[in-house]
Amino acid sequence: MYTPIRFLNRRLLATTSQTGQATAEYALVMVAAAVVALALISWASTTDMLPSFFNTVMQKVVSVANRA
Repeated sequence: MYTPIRFLNRRLLATTSQTGQATAEYALVMVAAAVVALALISWASTTDMLPSFFNTVMQKVVSVANRA
């Protein structure tokens, strides 16, 4: 039998059962970002790419500054 109270109870249960979903999705995104950052840091620390990259960037900045 359809009653307004039964409808409101179903409606309330439907909205409150997903209240933590956004928080859980946010947490999963943050964990994935941390894993990517950790992988990037571990790769950068084992190769010589990062120091050479910064040296190249600084050389270009200095050369542009000297031309100005």
